[in-house]
Amino acid sequence: MASSLRLIIEDGQFQDAHGRHVLLRGINVAGDAKLPSEPDVPSHVAQDFFDGDNVKFHSRPFRKEDAHIHFSRLKRFGYNTIRYVFTWEAIEAAGPGKYDEVWIQHTIEVLRAAKEYGFYIFMDPHQDVWSRYCGGSGAPMWTVYACGLNPQSFAATEAALVHNTYPEPDKFPKMIWSTNYVRLAAATIFTLFFAGRDFAPKCIIDGTNIQDYLQAHFIRACEHLAQRIHEAGDLENDVIFGWESLNEPNRGLIGHVDLSVIPKEQNLKKGTCPTFWQAILTGSGRACEVDTWDMGGLGPYKVGRALIDPHGEMAWLPEDYDESRYGWKRDPGWKLGECLWAQHGVWDPSQDTLLQKNYFEKHPTSGEKLDYHAFTNTYFMEFYRKYRDAIRAIHKDAIMLCQPPTLELPPSIKGTADDDPKMVYAPHYYDGITLMTKKWNRTWNVDVMGILRGRYWHPAFAIKVGETAIRNCFRDQLASMRKEGLDYMGNHPCVLTEFGIPYDMDDKYAYKTGDYSSQSAAMDANHFAVEGAAMEGYTLWLYSATNDHQRGDQWNGEDLSIFSVDDQTLPISSVPRTPDLNQSTSSLLKTATTGSRKEVEDETSVTPGNLKRTLTNPSISSSSPPSPNPELTNAPGYRAAEAYVRPAPIVTNGPIINYGFDLRNCNFTLEIDGKSAPSDFPTTVFLPEYHFPKEQCTVVVSSGKWEISTDDDERSWIQKLRWWHGEGKQTLKVTGLIRPHNALTGTAEEAGYLEQCQQSYGFDAKSCSVM
Repeated sequence: MASSLRLIIEDGQFQDAHGRHVLLRGINVAGDAKLPSEPDVPSHVAQDFFDGDNVKFHSRPFRKEDAHIHFSRLKRFGYNTIRYVFTWEAIEAAGPGKYDEVWIQHTIEVLRAAKEYGFYIFMDPHQDVWSRYCGGSGAPMWTVYACGLNPQSFAATEAALVHNTYPEPDKFPKMIWSTNYVRLAAATIFTLFFAGRDFAPKCIIDGTNIQDYLQAHFIRACEHLAQRIHEAGDLENDVIFGWESLNEPNRGLIGHVDLSVIPKEQNLKKGTCPTFWQAILTGSGRACEVDTWDMGGLGPYKVGRALIDPHGEMAWLPEDYDESRYGWKRDPGWKLGECLWAQHGVWDPSQDTLLQKNYFEKHPTSGEKLDYHAFTNTYFMEFYRKYRDAIRAIHKDAIMLCQPPTLELPPSIKGTADDDPKMVYAPHYYDGITLMTKKWNRTWNVDVMGILRGRYWHPAFAIKVGETAIRNCFRDQLASMRKEGLDYMGNHPCVLTEFGIPYDMDDKYAYKTGDYSSQSAAMDANHFAVEGAAMEGYTLWLYSATNDHQRGDQWNGEDLSIFSVDDQTLPISSVPRTPDLNQSTSSLLKTATTGSRKEVEDETSVTPGNLKRTLTNPSISSSSPPSPNPELTNAPGYRAAEAYVRPAPIVTNGPIINYGFDLRNCNFTLEIDGKSAPSDFPTTVFLPEYHFPKEQCTVVVSSGKWEISTDDDERSWIQKLRWWHGEGKQTLKVTGLIRPHNALTGTAEEAGYLEQCQQSYGFDAKSCSVM
């Protein structure tokens, strides 16, 4: 059976049906899936926001008529994998058990379009801070009501900071949405979702605890989608190879040691920062003065105090609230109109006293101390098993991508029944300093993973100085994450399913000038890390079809999309090629002994300074032509395309030892533990033409023969290098076109080639940039 599958796992590596190793190089599609299309309510719009029972996602992530535009574009960028973003809300917004079959059919049709481009796809049930009504995305509005909470009172009580209800949406603080994980609404709901039976036994709905009620509905919704995809008959295994578990699960209050103080491990502090005890009080209408924080280059720092005064308004549903439209029956022991934590004896509302500050610290029956790793091994794994088994009951050969809590240790399952041969470790990683400050600091950064794992006597020793040290630090952090997966989970592929950079750095300087050199440097540093960490795959965050310069990804002020309607990009559809370009223009060659090009300096770091000062490859320019007054040009740039459209192995005959792309010097290197193979199945590399014009690049191989050719066997003209080699250690090096950055003129032949590139692949000969 396994031999008929398009993608399998053997010895911790992805392989195709011919036994070649597959590198999953992908992207998240699409950020638009977080938001409904009917009505179209991006996160800064308040109108219709609370009409959550009637929202539709029928055109998400984009219209089916436009699917080929987006998939063609992504294929041209060199991606072979898609993390397909969808939300529970899209399936079941109308109420418990009411599935949106129109959206499901739309999803099937979009996936069929993706099939034509040969993508590997895995499904991502996405959430951020539980739901749009808690300031993020994911779960339907009715789940918030089911937990006894009133989303229309979150603004007054600060139970959640929601962009849609923020008084001045344009001044919504950057990245503050993520603090909702430690505010009343999301922290309570995640506690109920993972451990309601233990910590909220009075919360019974339809005769079951809220934990089982919520988990059952979530899993059944995903199961229903999987069943429809299975019934479609042409997607399972052929396109969809796997399912990821719940995006970025959070433990809520589980393991909280003292509700009256902020936990020492709470590294995210921004804006008002109440203790959870203060959050309980403001959630019940009491006024509290709380600390306020901001995020700087060295992390959070306290800035003052602020008063949160709800004026008696409560975050909990009123006692007389009519919830009959949902058809559930709430147990009489669970009273509306008062805090459910008061009902469980955590505090006394009559005297506003905290009775059990350590209520969540230990397991109520076993007494086990519930640190994050204990949570992962118990409550998270209990949920994951249910989800895995439900999906596998339908999609029997599904590869399951296990995503434990972000930046925490993976579950200790190596050698147990959960050490599943068809499992992938799927962590996330972001450069937090760049993400939170929206600036690329090329001077210093911090080894966050090292601090979290206690590798430094003092956090000051975790500071890394200089661009090279920063890039190596990113790489080493990802390598340590991959090793943790091997040590704790077993020999499974590691796929980094999210990483990315903010494009609106430096107060949107690039949008005023067209100069994306900071973004290019940051993007290249992140890709350098992923490539150097020897992961088996990645999916970059993000592709958003509706990104623009004003609102970014249309969600919480984030702006991480590699595509924007306000920037130039590669062509979005295939361009007819002349007959000779449809053939290989490079002969099959034996081993080349040396390269003919002069080696340039060893420093491979890409910084805003050296990008503008000494860049030698005309394709590596993320800025528009210079203007006498760049602050006023508002010229469209190329959105750092040269840093993410990069060469990479597609399939290799033998495991990859290492590979990487040196952007500044335009060198691609690949080292593999080779094995011989039939001529029909060579090692194949994606070789983007705007970095490596096939007539003007040098290839050096350790053995065998190679060719560079362009084909549209997956509906988009892609340049590939195919390499037939022997067994044992094998190396490949490709050097791209190198010329002075200001070489805009040349021979007629050279000018003709650049014009041809511009027509075919969007290479702008005048600005030496990629469109």
